[in-house]
Amino acid sequence: MHPHDQTIFALSSGRLPSAIAIVRLSGSHAGAALQALAGRLPTPRMATRALLRDSEGEPIDDAVVLWFPGPASATGENVAELHVHGSRAVLAAVFATLSALPDLRAAEPGEFTRRAFENGKIDLTEAEGLDDLIHADTDRQRRQALRQLNGLLGDKARNWRRQIIEASALIEAGIDFADEGDVPEELIAPAIARIEILLQEIEASLSARGRSERLRDGLTVVIAGPPNAGKSTLMNQLARREVAIVSPYAGTTRDVIEVQLDLDGYPVMVIDTAGIRDTDDPIEQEGVRRARARAGDADLVLWLSEDGSLGIDQQGEVPIWIVRNKIDLVGRGNDPEAAGPSFRISAKQGDGISVLINALVGFAREYFATNEAGLITRERQRKLLDETAIALRRSIDAVVRGEELAAEELRVAAFALGKLLGRVDVEDLLDVIFREFCIGK
Repeated sequence: MHPHDQTIFALSSGRLPSAIAIVRLSGSHAGAALQALAGRLPTPRMATRALLRDSEGEPIDDAVVLWFPGPASATGENVAELHVHGSRAVLAAVFATLSALPDLRAAEPGEFTRRAFENGKIDLTEAEGLDDLIHADTDRQRRQALRQLNGLLGDKARNWRRQIIEASALIEAGIDFADEGDVPEELIAPAIARIEILLQEIEASLSARGRSERLRDGLTVVIAGPPNAGKSTLMNQLARREVAIVSPYAGTTRDVIEVQLDLDGYPVMVIDTAGIRDTDDPIEQEGVRRARARAGDADLVLWLSEDGSLGIDQQGEVPIWIVRNKIDLVGRGNDPEAAGPSFRISAKQGDGISVLINALVGFAREYFATNEAGLITRERQRKLLDETAIALRRSIDAVVRGEELAAEELRVAAFALGKLLGRVDVEDLLDVIFREFCIGK
């Protein structure tokens, strides 16, 4: 039997025990399974109270059930939901009863969403948006994921693909009527004009420099500085809990410590690194190497020291803020001139921490401001839009060499957008994407 001929079921709500647990079923036998447990099929899309019974007729739970006949359902198949009390005993009895029914099996991770995709309920960009929404940690991530789930990129890509196909049809018609004087020019000129406009739109989306992708993953801020400068203490202050070991001895932190923060809805990964200094200790040398590497890959470096001096080379275009620590011990004297913002704090006492946090919030807000509503949230999407843009450019250049070459490049562009939406040649990719989902989604 083909896997999609089987009806699947899974717990779709949170961890047990809970007040309510939701069990979802999807497939051609969902209605029969619901009828076996509840004794009847309720009115479609109407919550109905029902006493669920096992195969022996013994009561399982007093529940609320819903029935969604396909194709008017989330997956496009027959779907049933059981809203039961969220105890392990109730769920065990429900699952045992369902497992005993013919052609029913437990769902695999992401299988409900995959069936929705394969039945045309959502495209691949919307499925990715759903995954991002499930894993969103901050409000800004939630907003971006919801826009993607609602078709932010998918709708655009479908419209672009339709226009490319229409332009290709005009060019191919021009090829067919090549013997009729000026007819080809009348068909090909508007097609090329349309392609040029499309290319500008796609290039504008690509020019966002990946910051919508970074909003999904989070901004990276590295705390660097010499040993015993208070980096771990500052890390704990920012996290508002002890995530790093604090010690008066230099070289305590030898590896990279990471903590995810929510700063005004923006996801920020703060990284505490080993103290940067010359050392003969091979383990500490590795820690220093990793610290320098992470600073080079960061979006922002906070250089922490007691005297306000900068002890690290400029890391490419990465901005460096000088943070003078221990002002409660060494005083508030004049700081050396810095190319970027500088701050005075006492990580131990908390002085100046709120000013630093507000500056970090401002940095994150400015970093994401112009790109928060960007179309592209994943590297896969960016690569396929790059392929589309390259093919469109080649089609424009190819017209002078022959309309057939231009038409072929347009087919390549349409194919790339088809892959973006998940409608062509993505079978190998589907397993990778959907296995990242939780079971029951």
